Formats: sequence, C-alpha cells, structure tokens
Amino acid sequence: MTYDQGVLEIVYPMLSHESAKRLLGRMIDRYTEIHGIEMRSSASTTFKRRDLKRGFDAVESYYLERASAIRGKDEIDLETDPPPDLVIKIELSRSLVNKQALFAAMGIPEVWRYDGCKLWIRSLHERAYHAVSESGVLRGFPSSLAQELLPIRAEEDETTLIRRFVQNVI
Repeated sequence: MTYDQGVLEIVYPMLSHESAKRLLGRMIDRYTEIHGIEMRSSASTTFKRRDLKRGFDAVESYYLERASAIRGKDEIDLETDPPPDLVIKIELSRSLVNKQALFAAMGIPEVWRYDGCKLWIRSLHERAYHAVSESGVLRGFPSSLAQELLPIRAEEDETTLIRRFVQNVI
C-alpha cells in the first residue's frame, strides 16, 4: 500500500513478488550476520509522514547505520524518528505512484528495486536518487551475486540459492 498526496495505491502481491522479496531479504539477513553488521529489520512496516501526506508499506526495510537510533522502540514515527536506511521494492508491475519521489521526500538514503530482471541500487543525493553500482549503507554486499540468483529463484529451491550466496560471501 502506498499513499502519496491523495493517491492511494493498493497492490496485491503475487508469488513471484513474495519469493523475490524473501530471497533478497534472506541474503541481507545472512550477509549482516556473517559480517557482524548491526541491523534492525523493519520488514514491511507502514511508514508515514502526515505532514507530507505520504506513506507506504515497505516490501522489506532495514535500519543499518541508524539501528541504534530506534533500539528499544516498538513503533516508528517518521516525524521524530529517522527513516530506514534501506528500503527494498519489488515492482513486477507498473505503479501509479512515483515511489522514488515519495522515498526522497521521506529522506530514505538508499532504495533497492527489483523489477523481475534487474536489481537497481539507488542512493539519495541532493534530494534525488542516483544509480550506484554498490550499496553505500550495506557496504560490500555482493549485489552482482544477488542479481545472478534472483532470476533463478523459480528454478531452484531457496535453501540451495542461500547456500550458494553464503559460500560466496564467507
């Protein structure tokens, strides 16, 4: 669900959407675990800013550099709390809402978007997102390996794909 200044978009996720989301999320979980990176998953939390008249349900989201800022919190209020450092969007169909503009207005430092073919990493700089080849908030994450594994998630089981991922990041 996404709300942007009077426009409400509700999307019902398909299996292909959910499997891409979980596989990428599992890769991030394993990567942070293996490398001892402090992280707090905020998963599909609803983030909103009433003052901006904007809000969204994240597909997956993470506090990395700002994890300590939300430690001990059960609820996030983006009018006083920082936004997540990383938001994952799986967009296998066309959206009515310009999510990049929405995320930029909310100050989310990095957005990863998977469109069913390619994993895009975009970093916020001067209120706009710019394509980057590597994550700035999850340094060293092997995005090229994730790009290789995501398209074959229907051909192989997730456990095998995660094992392959882990073998390459240890």
